[in-house]
Amino acid sequence: MSLVKMNIQSLWTNKPQRHFSDKKLGAFLGVFTPTILTILGVIMYLRFGWVLGQVGLAKTFLIVIIANSITLLTTLSLSAIATNSHVGVGGAYYMISRSLGLEIGGAIGFPLFFSQALSVTLYAFGLAESLRFVWPEIPVSLAAFIIVLLVAIVSLRGAAFALKSQIPVMVLIGLSLLMLIFGAFSGPPVSSQLEMPQDFPKADFWSVFAVFFPAVTGIMAGLGLSGDLKNPRQSIPRGSVVATLVGFVIYLLIPVVLYHAADTKSLLADPLIWTRIAMFGPWLILPGLCGAIFSSAVGSMLGAPRTLQALAMDRLLPVRRLGLGKAGMDLRWGFGLTVGLSLSAVFLGDLNAVATVATMFFLSVYGTINMVAALEQISGNPHWRPTLHIPWYLCLAGGLGSFGAMLLIHWPATVFAISVEILIWLILKRQFRKEAWGDLRRDLYEALIRWSLIRLADRPMTARNWRPHMLVFVSNVEKRLDLARFGAWFNESRGVVTICELVNGDLLDLNLDTRLRQREINSILKREGIIAFGEVNVVQDIERGILAVAQANGMAGMDSNTVLVGWPDDERRLIAFLRVIKRLKCLEQSLILGKVNPLQRFEEGKLNEIHVWWGGLKRNGDLMLLLAYLLNRNPAWRYARIRILSIASNDLMKTQTERFLAQLIPEIRIDAEVDVMVKAESESVVDIMHRESAAADVVLLGLATPDQGAEEKYAERLAELAAGMPTCFFVHNGSLFIGDLVTPEMPAEVDQP
Repeated sequence: MSLVKMNIQSLWTNKPQRHFSDKKLGAFLGVFTPTILTILGVIMYLRFGWVLGQVGLAKTFLIVIIANSITLLTTLSLSAIATNSHVGVGGAYYMISRSLGLEIGGAIGFPLFFSQALSVTLYAFGLAESLRFVWPEIPVSLAAFIIVLLVAIVSLRGAAFALKSQIPVMVLIGLSLLMLIFGAFSGPPVSSQLEMPQDFPKADFWSVFAVFFPAVTGIMAGLGLSGDLKNPRQSIPRGSVVATLVGFVIYLLIPVVLYHAADTKSLLADPLIWTRIAMFGPWLILPGLCGAIFSSAVGSMLGAPRTLQALAMDRLLPVRRLGLGKAGMDLRWGFGLTVGLSLSAVFLGDLNAVATVATMFFLSVYGTINMVAALEQISGNPHWRPTLHIPWYLCLAGGLGSFGAMLLIHWPATVFAISVEILIWLILKRQFRKEAWGDLRRDLYEALIRWSLIRLADRPMTARNWRPHMLVFVSNVEKRLDLARFGAWFNESRGVVTICELVNGDLLDLNLDTRLRQREINSILKREGIIAFGEVNVVQDIERGILAVAQANGMAGMDSNTVLVGWPDDERRLIAFLRVIKRLKCLEQSLILGKVNPLQRFEEGKLNEIHVWWGGLKRNGDLMLLLAYLLNRNPAWRYARIRILSIASNDLMKTQTERFLAQLIPEIRIDAEVDVMVKAESESVVDIMHRESAAADVVLLGLATPDQGAEEKYAERLAELAAGMPTCFFVHNGSLFIGDLVTPEMPAEVDQP
């Protein structure tokens, strides 16, 4: 534990800073008292002897150490979170929601509230059952109903009054422990003359652990009152850590006392073995037992309304209808709902199943708190600056221990509890609002991205690894949605797509909020179901702007490698696009020039066609085939037919091209049909292409690099070719792996034409 940089004495003795609040509770009354009273409860009095009798002293020590290690690590985790930032109303819910987001916090918070409310009923039944030792004929359900009302009356006076009323109970528990020790070492050992039956149930180690573990799960009793503390940042770690350690010491001491004072038969057979060992017997033990149970019920009654209040303040409840969530609100609505729920649960009768599921919800909270503390540190967020430093692997061990304890105690209840939390998360996720405080998930994503980029930069890029990272330039996203959609289709979720809106002008002269416009673009893309990142760049010249943005876009091996531009209305803009081809090739970037007709709705059962015009001279074919394949992988284009078309000048060239493509298609593993035709003397190439592709849905054609000064003439040829085509894309392969994007291991006997 030397790894834990903390000083318990300083936690307890340092004077708290002044807090601008009229709240009165400090570390002792607000945190330590409810926590220690919940830890030292019914299992300590009634089941500890059975635990010792089942597994012996050595294994009992092991159970105590494992169970308390989990809760101590959880206490340290929640203390670290508390010392890092303000903890408002809601305790555990507040911590989780501010780290993992409202929807995850709500998925934990709602079950937590119901578990806290039902715990009042469970404790009431436990107290009623305990009263049977002195009043065997007591009606348990009626007694539980009355106990819930008494707990409500005590709690209604306020947290300070309820906690002060628990101090005599704490004194009573302390006296009962002292009398147990005095009785054990001053009197003769207790022995039983009864013979244990042959079929007496013998429990294994983990079954006994499951019985004992709930005894140490009271660490959230003080955390639930975070909104009533004068200084939560100091009170929570002080009270929680000290209460957990005190409970740990007591639970290590009790087995020694019981082992010395009673034999195994007595420990197994008598739940009230304490009354036979302790000095003054039942006169102190039974009041201590009843007081501990009643105090635990009060702690749950105080915590549940505050959890509900926090949920309401975050607008996860219909606050206008319930009157909740207002600034300076009291707890009457939440308190009334808690009391009503607790009283209603009395009529359920057997609450064993409810108790088990409630325990699972509490443990899921413990596990989540541990994971939050671990992930906050792993993410490397500069905001994570707790004054109580806990190594991340200890927090992670506490989280895994909590979830492991859930499975050991009752795995079906674990599955049910987690399923309920996932269902609530899915419901809240649909109506989730992004809050200004952010959450841990962004920190984790950034840490993961950084880790990946560092390692990605060390891995060489090869043709096998190449994938299109699309940079789509548009003047207005709303008017070029079809082009943006094709950019995402060509990428097919294999790389990064950036939709860049280029604005021509001077940034100082334009009345443009680029950040706001970027958010608008992302909102439009999300609405249209286009997975891409929006971006706005102001440039003084479109041609230079394309090159500048293309060079700057991306990082660490995730640079944009394919530029997509739409067909311009102005021929001068088309000439400018052609001029950037050479420069993009110097950057090892490809250019796709797309003329997109308005997209028609895809008819079910219709077989779409993708045409690839194969030339073989400019070495653009591999990128065109790869784009056709990726387009075909999208749901909207699934099962589309890919046709590879080529025009030969004579029969010999036709035979050579057919032979090459016949060898190529199986090698590249792309399902495509091949059609090579011979050009008639009376027919132009453009006419043939227009005729053959008139009914196609998308046509892919090669794009040459025009010589300097010849861009205008080449633009005229492109315009003539595009005029008679449906949606078409002119593709220039400027990547580092020209010719190898679909054939990185081309057999030597296959010669390209």
